[in-house]
Order: sequence, then structure tokens, then C-alpha cells
Amino acid sequence: MSFSTKRRRKKSVEVGKYGLYFVTPFFIIFFIFQFYPLLNTIYNSLVFTYKNGRNVISQPGLSFGNYSTYVFGSAGGGEFWQAMGVTIAMWLINFVPQLFVSLLFAAWFTDTVNKIKGVKAYKVIMYMPNIVTAATVSVLFYNMFYGHGPIAELVSMMGGAIDINKGWTSMLIIAFIQFWMWYGNTMLILMSGIMGISPSYYEAARVDGATSMQQFWKITVPLLKPVLQFTLVTSLIGGLQMFDVPYLFNDGGPVVCVGDTPVQSTRTIVMLIKKYVSPGEAQNIGKAASYSVALFVITLILSLVFVRITNKKQRRTWRY
Repeated sequence: MSFSTKRRRKKSVEVGKYGLYFVTPFFIIFFIFQFYPLLNTIYNSLVFTYKNGRNVISQPGLSFGNYSTYVFGSAGGGEFWQAMGVTIAMWLINFVPQLFVSLLFAAWFTDTVNKIKGVKAYKVIMYMPNIVTAATVSVLFYNMFYGHGPIAELVSMMGGAIDINKGWTSMLIIAFIQFWMWYGNTMLILMSGIMGISPSYYEAARVDGATSMQQFWKITVPLLKPVLQFTLVTSLIGGLQMFDVPYLFNDGGPVVCVGDTPVQSTRTIVMLIKKYVSPGEAQNIGKAASYSVALFVITLILSLVFVRITNKKQRRTWRY
């Protein structure tokens, strides 16, 4: 082996070491601010704690008492599953139309035959709600719909009425806020996926006489499946962690009755966790930790289910 070859190999190894230096800060921050809090949450969920007046009492040893008492037992009053149901309902109301509208605009803006003028301007305008803070959007919509707000007054002049103190009204408004804030981001992700599809597929389909709608369902949607899967899973994770908009809009919303059970119409599971983490009479770290771990497990299971469903191999047919 020549001297130059040895020198070149040594130099390449030395250069490769710099990659470790660049990724080290990430791992340090990850272990301090994510991995350690996760382990600490799991530990606190296994320590059964409760309040006796102002005193926090912890029973010695680790057990699943918090889960059997609060998550699956009657001590929590079923509030965990109520909040989980509200969270999933608001996510579905927001995500289903969001995906449909985003996919429609993405296909429209990437159409190579009927090119639309000013696509860049449209993309910027549609993405802008995503860069506005949740606090600003929540306060804006609250003032528009509450009391003598412009939309409330307009509906009143038309003979109707908007009352955000009604459960479904506040839930629909919050779901619309989430839709309005995130559909632009979803649209850009889907557009990047569509632009990654080879144009030769569409050219061959047009030669065979396929319409635009047939090209969309037979080519775009099947080949866009990995991007749709990513969008579905990331939206699910974000939707189950929904907190800022419902909390700032009406802090859990009015109490409505589902059957004989009172439920806060817009209290999400993360808002419920915050209730037991915050200092005060209701503070119960063990309960909050068990709710957090249960949320983590449910999110993981639903994500795996969606991945499994969307991973099913379909027989590709190119008939039009």
C-alpha cells in the first residue's frame, strides 16, 4: 500500500469524526429534556400518590395502583376516557376535511396540463395561518364568536344565534381553527409527494385516454400512499396532544351531558393532565403520570394500527 493511499484513508477517517461532534448536542438535549422526563413519568405513574388535605401522601413501593384506580377504575370518574373521546372527536372533525381539502388543492396546484397562474402566491397565503401563534388565533376567534363579536352579530341579524357555551358549538369552532391553521402545511407536504411522482405515468395515462379524475384515483392516490401515511400518523400524534387552542379558547368548554354523565365539551386529555400537574388542591402527580403514560400507549397503538392499515398491499390496476 502506497504512502499516499494510507494518507488519504487516514484523512477520510479524521473527517468522518466531525459528524459525531455535530450530532452530540442533539443526543445531550434529547436525553436531558425527553428521555429522562419520559423515564421519570413512567416511574411516577408507578408510585401511588393521593392528596389528604394539603398533604401529598405516597405509598411505598412500585405498583400499577394509579392505572387500576384512575385509568381503569371508578376513582377517576371515567374522566380519562371522556377527555380521550373529546380529543379524538375534535381531531377527526378537523383532520378528515383537512386531508380532503389539502389533497384537492395539492392535485390542483401540481396539474401539469391546466397550469394555474399565481400558484406561489396561493401557497404562501394558504400556509400563513400556520405561522400565526395559537394564542393569537384563539383570542381572535373567541372575540369573533362570543357575545357581540362580528360573526355573532351577523348571525343574530340573520335571525340565528351562536352560543359558544353550548358543547357542540365550541367543539366545532375549535376543530375549524385546527383545520384552518394546518391545512396549508398538509397541502405543501402532499404537493411535495405529488411532484415526486414521475410525469411519465400521467403521460402514458393521457395517451390511453384517462381523464383527470381517473389519473387522480389510479395514479396519484396509490403512489402518494407513503406521504399520506406520514400525514396521517403525524396528525394523529399532534391531534392527541391538542392543548393550546382549546385551552386558550374556552379552557375546557361548558359541561354537557352524554347520557347521564357530565362531560366538559372541549377538555382534551392534555388539559386533564395539566389539571393534576399544576400546583393546587387537585394536584396529583401519580394520576397525571398514569394519564400521560396511558396517552403514550394509546398513541403508539393507534399509530401502529394506521401504519398497518395503510401498508396493506393493493393489487395495482392501470385500467381506466
